[in-house]
Amino acid sequence: MPFISKKNCAGNIIFYVLIGIFLVGLLTAAIRNVGGGIDNIDKEDLLLKAGQVQRHAAEMARGVSILMDNKVSEADLRFAHPDAPSEYGVITTNPENQVFGLEGGRATYRTPPSGVNDGSGWEVFGFSQIPQVGSDKADLIAVLPNVSQQFCEIINAQLGFDAGTQPQDDAAGSPSCVAGGLTERFDGTFDDASPNPLDDTTFSKLPAYQACVECLPTSYNYYYVLLAR
Repeated sequence: MPFISKKNCAGNIIFYVLIGIFLVGLLTAAIRNVGGGIDNIDKEDLLLKAGQVQRHAAEMARGVSILMDNKVSEADLRFAHPDAPSEYGVITTNPENQVFGLEGGRATYRTPPSGVNDGSGWEVFGFSQIPQVGSDKADLIAVLPNVSQQFCEIINAQLGFDAGTQPQDDAAGSPSCVAGGLTERFDGTFDDASPNPLDDTTFSKLPAYQACVECLPTSYNYYYVLLAR
């Protein structure tokens, strides 16, 4: 049996201690990197969901276009669905005029992806005048209300708006922003007499067929123009 000196044992212990310190350092760095990875994953997840939101809005716009091509008047456009608020009507009423009807625009009714807003569903309004879109009449827009600030910043960056500044809407009265209440839900009526004009001075890119708007003082809402008027 070979002789092992106390000096060799002490040297081995120091070696293992140094290895342990090195491994602890690697673990600490790994934990830090995982944290950054989670942030990146969250951002990538929002990017994917932003694409889903835009695609669904575009699908609704395509449904409107199909109806218009079929000679349905803008006042007869309807957005009823069994899962939509009752103010949008009943999908079996004049199904050929329904954006989500198989006999109409053939768009699929979708709920928003989880995590992008407070769970509110899509809304459709006809009371806002979108900057440099159409005339001075109110445009028909789809709105995803109460999205998160992070989602707002991500989707506006995708659209080419300047970083750090979000388009704003601070109109007085009711409705006070692109996202109205249940009485403003589109039922065929446009508010052309006194439309809500968005503040075009806050838009770093125009025309703005879609954008996420900061509704002062605290909410964020994404809109997409379904029909410019």
